[in-house]
Amino acid sequence: MAFKQLVAAALLMLAAAASSWAEPFRIVGFGDSLMAGYGLGPGEGFPEKLEAALRARGHDVVIANAGVSGDTTSGGLSRLDWSIPDGTQLVILELGANDMLRGIDPALVEQNLDKMLARLKERKIEVLLAGMVAAPNLGHAYGEQFGTIYPKLAEKYDATLYPFFLDGVAGDAKLLLEDGMHPNALGIDRMVENALPTVEKAIAGK
Repeated sequence: MAFKQLVAAALLMLAAAASSWAEPFRIVGFGDSLMAGYGLGPGEGFPEKLEAALRARGHDVVIANAGVSGDTTSGGLSRLDWSIPDGTQLVILELGANDMLRGIDPALVEQNLDKMLARLKERKIEVLLAGMVAAPNLGHAYGEQFGTIYPKLAEKYDATLYPFFLDGVAGDAKLLLEDGMHPNALGIDRMVENALPTVEKAIAGK
């Protein structure tokens, strides 16, 4: 009986050790200034705060910040391969805002995002696609065409869709920097809170 108990205890210790050796779930936040943390201090960006929130909820994750201020979908496509390291399990793909602000043809935006999603699928990396909406001053036709891009591509590639990255933050001066476009630290907190259920869904494989 004592021998069996010793064996059982040893097996439990081995299981605990194996669990501690497990690699964390690796995520890359790939985007523009909204991902990079423009105007914010160290640790205040979306990837950093999302990682802290997920860890607080019991998820063993590591999130790399691959945001580049000013990046467009064309820029993202050109740096995708070397910005997403092997071993990445989920990419939060957040691009298109700068294309929209420059009035770039939505067809080109869709084409670039499509290519990025195709490459990530080839590498067997799951994607959470963070959407954007067009500013009203660009007109109804542009906004309507731009607005269809993200749902269409999410469905095509079976990606998890978060429809609007700035949901609950855009237009609220208390949550934005003085430029009225980028989230402040409180805005990032709101973005993380809102996106958390969708991110957890993506981590769980939907």
